[in-house]
Amino acid sequence: MGPPRLRSALPGEGSQQSDPTVFPMNFPSWQPTQQAAQEALARFLPNAGNHYARTRNHDEGPEHRRNVSGLSPWLRHRLLLEQEVVQAAISQHGLGDAEKFVQEVYWRTYFKGWLEQHPDAWTGWLAALTEDQVRLDTDRALRERYVQAVSARTGIDCFDAWVQELVQTGYLHNHARMWFASIWIFTLQLPWSLGAAFFYEHLLDADPASNTLSWRWVGGLHTRGKHYLARPDNIAKYTNGRFNPARQLNTQAEPLDESEEERPPRVALELAATPPAASHRLGLLVTQEDCHPQSLALPSKPVAIGALPTSAGASEAPPRGPAQTAFGDGALAEGLRRGADHYGLDAATFGPDTWMSDILTWAHEHDLQTLVTAYAPIGPTRSALHDLAASVASEGITLIQLRRDYDSLAWPHAKAGFFGLKKKIPALVDALTP
Repeated sequence: MGPPRLRSALPGEGSQQSDPTVFPMNFPSWQPTQQAAQEALARFLPNAGNHYARTRNHDEGPEHRRNVSGLSPWLRHRLLLEQEVVQAAISQHGLGDAEKFVQEVYWRTYFKGWLEQHPDAWTGWLAALTEDQVRLDTDRALRERYVQAVSARTGIDCFDAWVQELVQTGYLHNHARMWFASIWIFTLQLPWSLGAAFFYEHLLDADPASNTLSWRWVGGLHTRGKHYLARPDNIAKYTNGRFNPARQLNTQAEPLDESEEERPPRVALELAATPPAASHRLGLLVTQEDCHPQSLALPSKPVAIGALPTSAGASEAPPRGPAQTAFGDGALAEGLRRGADHYGLDAATFGPDTWMSDILTWAHEHDLQTLVTAYAPIGPTRSALHDLAASVASEGITLIQLRRDYDSLAWPHAKAGFFGLKKKIPALVDALTP
């Protein structure tokens, strides 16, 4: 059974959210299309060098976002590929000037690779979330603090403003995310699992790895004993004086801790799958984890293409908000359309509740020997594919997840801290340069 469904909203808003595709000026409009992603990348590229390195930590408010890329919602669903973003920035500025931006792209890669080797961090969060949501029903003081936090009524102006921005736009500046999580954990003394669920519900770019591990990092669990404490002077400096929560924050808190038994153990990175034989009749499945099927290295042209619904596996994770669900659905539809056009095939869609049997029927109709899809990292989609693989295997059909070279090269270096991957970035870039 998945985590209890605890939804949150600002006072008077019920379950409604503002449309995050309509964002204040100077920032991309997040339409879930590859064209919108490419246009946003082109707008940002002139600023991806020294300008980004100098200004990226400043949060001047939602009306002023030219110092960051805003590409993360598209990267999360791979409507944009990390490799093409990195190469575009280096092509325009060189690796030296684009270094900071390239490193930020690789942070998302690092978290995915780390979670692949520590999958219990994901299941551990889900278990902790279930327990903490039950506590909200029994601990009145905890519930009151939680309601005040998610309703933007803490009295800490910066935090309350970020809650409203998050819910209304589906986005927060990365620095604000760190401050937010720190205040949530150390000042408001709320369980980090509930904060991670709040982000997972509202952020357009939230994925299992980046969201879960970022909260663990702030709390001091990811790098044991090293936490991030939000400080009033730092907030004042990097918000250009918009906020200054002097004497409102706990700046002396100790990091969170967990027992050795609770720490997620490292497991061997799964070997990349061997592509199917070129002679096989292939069915290509697109998932919301990778909406760029036209660039997947297939041994031969598929004879059929379909999409795994975003609902597949969703019951095993916290809920996503309506805007986040709509963006994921749109990204999946875009990926399916692009793939169908690329291969000259009719696109198949499957029911949100009957997808398993629908895919089996589809596979038999096309006499498929193998289903192939892009590798899905740890999370709900991976779980759904695992169940699907077992189901089709009983019918003599194999499901293969093909991992991209970008991931296969980078993930083995995500064993411990980010530095292990960071120092390999120049070599990784060289290895992927055409």
